[in-house]
Amino acid sequence: MNRFSITLLLLFVLTFGCQSEELPKPHEDMQEQPNPPVLPLTYLALGDSYTIGEGVSPAERYSEQLKDSLQKAGIGLGAVTILARTGWTTDDLSRAMDAAEFFPPYDMVSLLIGVNNQYRGRSPENFRGEFVGLLQRAISLAGDHADRVVVISIPDWGVTPFAQGRDKEQIAREIDAYNAVKKEETLRLGVAWVDVTPISRRADQQPELLALDGLHPSGLMYHLWMREIFPIALPILTQQNDHE
Repeated sequence: MNRFSITLLLLFVLTFGCQSEELPKPHEDMQEQPNPPVLPLTYLALGDSYTIGEGVSPAERYSEQLKDSLQKAGIGLGAVTILARTGWTTDDLSRAMDAAEFFPPYDMVSLLIGVNNQYRGRSPENFRGEFVGLLQRAISLAGDHADRVVVISIPDWGVTPFAQGRDKEQIAREIDAYNAVKKEETLRLGVAWVDVTPISRRADQQPELLALDGLHPSGLMYHLWMREIFPIALPILTQQNDHE
């Protein structure tokens, strides 16, 4: 092979050899993308003074105690969203929901309302229509999943020192009538029902179940409520947690 042929061969090897080294490796075009971040589950609590925990610290609210217990059980639940205020009736809550900004669907929604309707002397039948409207809205906020909504019964404030001088038996009868309406409509719509009223009536003999204001539940009573709500909330949020 003469010098000219050798020179051409070297040029060919150098030219195409360099080009082949610049070709991308197969795995470089198929790199795995990072997994998207897992968002925490969401819980919306609707209600009145019992939902905001009037008379106790925020950490003692039943919703906060529930969140802590669920997190310990491995549920990735974020901060609780609360729409509630002391003294609210069903129509007060409804108006507040009209003005509120929501971010549905929520993974779970709880609803505790009605004591102020009873306190103001409104009839259970008047309450029925307004309660059903709130419950339907709660279901909608849960993505139209009735099985992600929890309704909590009305406690009996008639056993508290605040009710001194009032007809406690009449208060108990009226609370029972309200709760009968709530339970009927709750179950009719396929929503979970949690009865905390018997626990509230224990405050007659257990003053430690009441906050210092002598009317609202203490953190201890809210803990007992939480223990009733937890076995219902856990499967609701476990199912949602598994879908993440």
